[in-house]
Amino acid sequence: MNFKLGKLAALAIAAAGLGTVATAQEYPFRDITTAVVWGAGGGTDSINRMIMAEMEAHLPVSINVINQTGGVAGSNGMVYVMNQPDDGYTLVGLSESNVTAAVQGGWDQRFDFWYPFIVGGSPDLISVPADSPYTTLEELVAAAQEAPGTIPAAASGAGSIHHLNLLAIQNGADVEFLFVPYDGSASGQEAAIAGEVALVVTSLAEQAALIEGGMLRPLAMLTEDSAEIAGITVPSAFDIYDGLDAYLPLMQAIGFAVHDSASDEVKAALGAAFEAAIASDVVAEWAAANNYTVGGQYGEEAQAIFSTLEANFAYTLQELGATTVDPASLGIERP
Repeated sequence: MNFKLGKLAALAIAAAGLGTVATAQEYPFRDITTAVVWGAGGGTDSINRMIMAEMEAHLPVSINVINQTGGVAGSNGMVYVMNQPDDGYTLVGLSESNVTAAVQGGWDQRFDFWYPFIVGGSPDLISVPADSPYTTLEELVAAAQEAPGTIPAAASGAGSIHHLNLLAIQNGADVEFLFVPYDGSASGQEAAIAGEVALVVTSLAEQAALIEGGMLRPLAMLTEDSAEIAGITVPSAFDIYDGLDAYLPLMQAIGFAVHDSASDEVKAALGAAFEAAIASDVVAEWAAANNYTVGGQYGEEAQAIFSTLEANFAYTLQELGATTVDPASLGIERP
């Protein structure tokens, strides 16, 4: 009798073990790590920490966020995640600026290596120092048209989204500024405040505190919509110059990605948690407080957005002589 009971107990344990194995195969069954390619405290890092915390509420595991910085256009972090298994347990936190890594020799993959999720971004605008003689975009453009290529403008580094937006307004308004590259948005904004440049193009999220503090004067949003900041209505450049829709808007795309080769199960689980998080009040309130526009695109829709950004960035950099790899050799078609 005892022998029979022992066999039954053993069978029960074995059956329970089989059930545990089956359950363990359902994604996710262990913690996920997101490696952000930019530094702690920056926009990409902040957005990823916020969205991962919200996604955790809809997943049975925790998501740990680390920073894996360095390389060319965030290539160290992308290469790190690329070399991890495509099982969905290592995500990469990234932004639109990473699309230039391949043409600058940082890695050898097209951006469609990733299956991305776009949390959102902050729209760009043109601002001038608070003591600038220019009070409207029209005044600034008129002065630049009288002396082409002489009015200095900061827009972060060559080939950045801010630089592309500066080029877009030049094309759309038929004007030429003297582009002065800086190593980041903060230094470009500081240069404007110090009077080293006459204007700066960066994002509303980056400029907000400086506008509210009375150090920068906003002239125009580089989007179809106007914006309210510090009691000021910032008009849309689209309402000032016809034909800008041929060049604008070029928006930030900040979020995260998993290997495109990941399984449908992984993509579905991440997609469901992402959709639930994006729809939360926490995300809406965070975006409003930090001057971000929520995106919410993922998968093929997000890949199409990044593909357009990749082409625009790649050929702009090539024209500036800043590429080490021909975009065409990577299969990137000219926009």
